[in-house]
This record gives sequence, C-alpha cells and structure tokens, in this order.
Amino acid sequence: MVLIDGLRIGAGKDCSPSAISIDCYLLGHSNVKKSAISIKDIARKADVSHSTVSRALRNSPLVNRETAERIRKIAKESDFRVSAIGRSLATGRTNTIGVVATTIEDPFIAEIVSGAEDAANAQGFSIILANSNANPDRELKVVHSLVERRVDGVLVLDSRVGSVYIPVLARMKVPIVLINSQHPGEFVHSISIDNPSASQMATRYLVHLGHTRICYLGKRGGFQSDAERSAGYRQALEAAGIPVRPEFMAYGDGKPEGGKNAMEHLLSLPEIPTGVFCYNDLTAIGALSAIRQHGLKVPDDVSVVGFDDLAIASYTQPPLTTVRQPKHQMGRAATEMLINLLEESIPGSVRKVQGELIVRESAAPPKSKT
Repeated sequence: MVLIDGLRIGAGKDCSPSAISIDCYLLGHSNVKKSAISIKDIARKADVSHSTVSRALRNSPLVNRETAERIRKIAKESDFRVSAIGRSLATGRTNTIGVVATTIEDPFIAEIVSGAEDAANAQGFSIILANSNANPDRELKVVHSLVERRVDGVLVLDSRVGSVYIPVLARMKVPIVLINSQHPGEFVHSISIDNPSASQMATRYLVHLGHTRICYLGKRGGFQSDAERSAGYRQALEAAGIPVRPEFMAYGDGKPEGGKNAMEHLLSLPEIPTGVFCYNDLTAIGALSAIRQHGLKVPDDVSVVGFDDLAIASYTQPPLTTVRQPKHQMGRAATEMLINLLEESIPGSVRKVQGELIVRESAAPPKSKT
C-alpha cells in the first residue's frame, strides 16, 4: 500500500504553470530520458484510441484480450515505459484509490482490503488506507481528506452514512463504491452480502438438524447487517413453524467478549437454547468460550453457527460451522467496479453476493427432540 502525502512539481522557465505537460516536466529533469514512443504512437500502430492503449497497459478488463495483447506487444517491442508522474500530469489522475475501513484490526475487513489491493495492483493502482473507527462524522471527514489528496476513487467498508454519498458524488467528482454498507437504503454503487438469504440458510441448517430452541446472538449497533441477519433468522423459524421467542435474541458488540457475555445471559435462562446462530465468527468464538465455562459441550449440548468464515474459524475447538462471505472476491469486485467507473460513465450497480454454508464440527443434532 502506498501513501502519497502531497506531490509538488514546479514548472521550468519555459513552461507555463497553468499548462504543465509531460515534456515540461522532462525539460526540468535532465536525468530523465524522454520516451522514444508515446501512447499516441502505440495507438496509431495498433489502430486504436489512445484511451484503449492506456487501459490495455493497466490490464483493464474493458479491453478485448487479443487487442490488449497486440498493444502490449507493440509497447514491449518499442521499449515503452510508463512514467507514473508523467501519466498523472497527462491524465489528471494519480492512479490511487482511497479505502476507508472501520478498523484494519478486524480480520474480516483485512481480507476485503487484501482483495481490493490485489485488484488495484493488477491494474496499476495503489491503495491509501484510512480508518473511520465506525464513526459517521469521521467517515465523511476521512473521505473528504482522501479526495483532497487527489485519489481517483474511494471504497468505503461498512459505511455508517450510506446514501448520504448520493448528493456528495456531484461535489466530489470521484466515484465512490460502498462494501457492506450499514446504512438503510441502497447506494448507487455498492456490493454487499445477501444477508437475509445467508441467515435463513444458517438457521435452516440448525432446524434441519432437529433444533427448535434456536437463538440469535446479534450485534448491538450492527445497523443494517444485524437487522437483515436477524430478519433472516426469524423468517427461517417462521417458515419451519417454530415460534420466535424474544428471550432467545441477545446482543453483543460483534467481538468475542461481547459474544461471551451475551451467551452467558442465554445460558442463565430457565430453558437454554440448543442451537445458536451468531452475527459473526468473532461473536461465535465468545459464545464457544461461555458454553465451555458453563461445563457444557459443543455441539453435544449446544450447537453454534457463525457468519463470515474468518481464517480462524477452522481452528476453533471444535472447528466452527459458519456462513462464508466471499471477502477477497468482494474487495476485488468493488475495486474493479470503481475502476470501470473511472473509465466510462456506466449506470449505478447494486450487487448482492451469496453466502455459502461451511459445515464443520460445531453443529450437530440435539441430544433429544426439543
């Protein structure tokens, strides 16, 4: 990841500050040799537009594979080298993407950022990362700060302001793509997991195993994702003819300690649940700890299902059954959507990805019919 903290280029005495060109930049730097061939030269040889050449050299998926290979072959034979500074001066872009994350300490966020960086690097872009700390005011401030640093576009993970960006787009003049927005309503450019469908799948699995006392261990302040996951949980129970019991819905903070405390509350009820569907894997890890400390076994006494499929999920005791979010794929897809927006004026895209149930050893049929 690259953090560009300001770049100042002065014009030479023969160049007007109001019209700095690549040639002017080169005139002021005698140790930089001017390329013998330009993008326009390559475009002429390949019989394409210079914008197509630019895209092909960045491995953009918008260029036909055969055309891209022909362009890259011409560039290689001509010993063409792209200057990052020169390209920025010529195109008005910095080839940087700002990423606003709630916190990089969250392994779920880290995997999405990893996917975003892979896609960005593949197309010649760098990433500038900033934390919003899940604070709506800070989120907007950080986005404005990134735009002031002249990033070409912004990805926002777990946005706390969501559709507020619709009027902001016109002022900022850079594309913004949201990933798993936590604000109700749909933003014009976004990618998110289909939470209701994924949660129904997880709850139905517990029902299929024979559980009827199934609780939802959610996230207080989880905004849209929590609302959608709890809705999927309720819909699955109702479809199975199982009453939704308010006392079987408890809330943590999305972290292990919060999950542990919420699970302890559920275990103090006169009739404890035999199945637990958790808001995320971190919550499930806390629930596993609480169940063990109460002298109970997973899955013999209580079955636990998580959500996210973090890398640690297969190493818990027992290994955690969970809903896999395609985190790396979501980061890549959001970045590709953002770069496509830079290349062309395309209509808004609200994309939903599907979760996948990963069955391990933390869920099993109850000891007896409940």
